[in-house]
Amino acid sequence: MAVIRVGFTWLSLPLSFLAVLSLPGCGEVVAPVPQGHDDGVVRVRTSAPVRRQADPVLLARWVIAQQPGWPGTRPVAAPRRRSIKCGQVKCVALTFDDGPFDYTGTVLDILAENHAKATFFIVGQMVTPRTLPFVRRMVSEGHEVGNHSWSHPSLTSLSREALRGQIERTQQVVKAATGATMRLLRPPYGATNGTVAAEAAHDGLAQVLWDLDTLDWRDRNSTLVAKRASAARPGSIVLLHDIHRTTVEAVPRLLRELTAKGYTFVTVSELYGARGLVPGRRYTGEAGEESRRP
Repeated sequence: MAVIRVGFTWLSLPLSFLAVLSLPGCGEVVAPVPQGHDDGVVRVRTSAPVRRQADPVLLARWVIAQQPGWPGTRPVAAPRRRSIKCGQVKCVALTFDDGPFDYTGTVLDILAENHAKATFFIVGQMVTPRTLPFVRRMVSEGHEVGNHSWSHPSLTSLSREALRGQIERTQQVVKAATGATMRLLRPPYGATNGTVAAEAAHDGLAQVLWDLDTLDWRDRNSTLVAKRASAARPGSIVLLHDIHRTTVEAVPRLLRELTAKGYTFVTVSELYGARGLVPGRRYTGEAGEESRRP
């Protein structure tokens, strides 16, 4: 038997899974997570020698299948798509970057309580056995999931091959976890160029930026974050991060304030409605000038 650590819980699995995963090294192995993100790791203890790096897609499928009571490997059933005419009602698209993380479940709970939909941009290496249920909840509860790269580098600094790996690896792990194919890409830091646009178009991904940055990554102040978010205009795409506790604490207030102003909370795709989103093209929200260009 091998013992796998998920958060603070150790789970027992048969040693046969090592042959499937081919984890690196001998002893303890850590799947990487973005710097500053705590406890989003998977550690494996075994006395058997193993050699190659784990395939994150196989890891996701295997661990889900082995744990009693966990979601199965079947695709997640998303609810029927809503028909919202954002040209006739005041819409705002809340977006959450860099997860899934420990706080993501709380964000989903708050959104559910307020009948609000949002878009989550996933960092591939943050999808671990601990956070997989959150990603599946996003899809099953009618939120939208988008690609935020594998390890959050500036995509404009990468070779074409490395860029392709950052995008496609995240596509694969979310597809393995949910059955959903992502159609949106948010380049980390908003850094994009012609090469990134071409690769996004190749993978069928529209590039989604934002017109309202709450700066929650810089100012860990829930009151300030909620105040900035409440300044959204009709058609805004609001940038938030579900990896910060203070952001999560701001969500109830910003939902109340925007609801009082008559806003409907939609996904990015719902914001653009029947016109759809063109792969490779950049979108900054209906309130953003760039999205209005031909």
